[in-house]
Amino acid sequence: MAQIYYPIGIQTFSSIREGEYLYVDKTPYIMRMLSDRLKYVFLSRPRRFGKSLFLSTLADFFAGRRELFDGLAISHMDYDWREHPVLHMDFTGCNYSEPDGLFHSLDDQFIQWEKRYAIEKTDLPLSDRFRNIIRQAYEQSGMPVVILIDEYDKPLLETVSNPDLQQKLRDTLRSIYGNLKRMDPYIRFAMLTGVTKFGHLSIFSDLNNLYDISFDEHYEAICGITGKEIHTYLLQGVRNLAQYSHLSEEKAFESLKLNYDGYRFSPFGNQDIYNPFSLLCALSKGIVSNYWFQTGTPTFLIKMIKDGNLPITRLDDMRTSVSDLSDVSFDLRNCIPVLYQSGYLTIKDYDREFDEITLGFPNKEVTAGFLNQLLPFYASISPYNTAFEVTKFVMDVREGRAEEFMIRLQSLFADFQYDSFDLGHLEQHYQDVIFIIFKLMGFYTRTEYRTAAGRIDMVVKTQDYIYVMEFKIDRSAEEALAQIDSKDYLIPFRADGRKLIKIGANFDSASRNIASWIIQMD
Repeated sequence: MAQIYYPIGIQTFSSIREGEYLYVDKTPYIMRMLSDRLKYVFLSRPRRFGKSLFLSTLADFFAGRRELFDGLAISHMDYDWREHPVLHMDFTGCNYSEPDGLFHSLDDQFIQWEKRYAIEKTDLPLSDRFRNIIRQAYEQSGMPVVILIDEYDKPLLETVSNPDLQQKLRDTLRSIYGNLKRMDPYIRFAMLTGVTKFGHLSIFSDLNNLYDISFDEHYEAICGITGKEIHTYLLQGVRNLAQYSHLSEEKAFESLKLNYDGYRFSPFGNQDIYNPFSLLCALSKGIVSNYWFQTGTPTFLIKMIKDGNLPITRLDDMRTSVSDLSDVSFDLRNCIPVLYQSGYLTIKDYDREFDEITLGFPNKEVTAGFLNQLLPFYASISPYNTAFEVTKFVMDVREGRAEEFMIRLQSLFADFQYDSFDLGHLEQHYQDVIFIIFKLMGFYTRTEYRTAAGRIDMVVKTQDYIYVMEFKIDRSAEEALAQIDSKDYLIPFRADGRKLIKIGANFDSASRNIASWIIQMD
């Protein structure tokens, strides 16, 4: 059996091809861009999804390195393969929280290009130097220039908590990117990639000729890996994983799909995309784990959720519009575009008539990883003990031991710091904590479950049980349970075959805890 070399952490196309690493052929998307005659392109995708590799592929393509593309789809295309000067700018790897961080990053890059084209370094502003580099590259080569900008938004994401510095960086970047329009006669092709699109922050006010392919159904799988590509390029890897994990091939596919599939980047398309980083890590190591989430903690997103009082229970069934997801303003009242563009939520459904998108967690890896990070912000649980604490609840719920579960939940709330409750959103806080715990246990969990007679506060389904739960604040458990009965909340579940458990609970705002509950088996 030939060994498979997975390009984990390798984002250079030439290194992958020359090192005989596995490569999922994305060159048909270059062909599509040429066919569509695109010139200025913008792409937003989550981190670790292959944006840098695609730009590296473009760099070698426009540099005329035909030998690297032998055997790939684009090698059969009628193309002249002439060499263009390529200016490839990468914003990763620098500290932009320092006042001069962006200047030094750009200065270092410009010095390299100035040496390449024998341009004397001057004290001109950065924007003027960039413009001069583009002109000299064109005049010396006799070919229009290709400009590739990777992670263009990195400086802005690192300075979210420093508005004054971020404004300074925005002004600098706007002057740099504006050259892509002013120098149009000298440019063959330009592409910018990043996690977010800062429309409201006017980054692109001087570059209004960008063609955004982020939502385009023809480019939805330009990054990431589709189910078809797994069977085309990774089938042997899946079989190796199945053998190593003592699973059938079918079960191995199911595990990979459950944990890493589910991303959808176009409201108008229908392809589910796998997270490429996690998928390749799992196949390489032979273990299905939370690889993507381990590479970065969304601390600033969690702060936005808390400060904006966004109900956690809404995250798995969030309604918004295409336009709302198209740009980012970092308004604490609307962090949904950031959650989507960062990859923590994805498109689940689209209503064309009302232009309404339904968002939700893409897969098990993201759900567990994100909620594990959230729980310590809502409960007095150390981040290091989250999994251990949640495990305590699993067997009680799975075995139908509702009384034990409620006692354990009461103990959890008793450990909360007194001032950690937002009294203005007390019911939401309780519901968020319970929702996070159930979701982390891996059970089907829905809040505000709609029935013909009303909305059930929470429905939880396990293999053998369905829990129907109603909560009250400063009322009574009897009143909560009576509402379940009076509104016939159990009717939608009676034909299911699983045992039904009703829980009516009352939270006391004075003690900040569950004061009483009543449990009944139906």
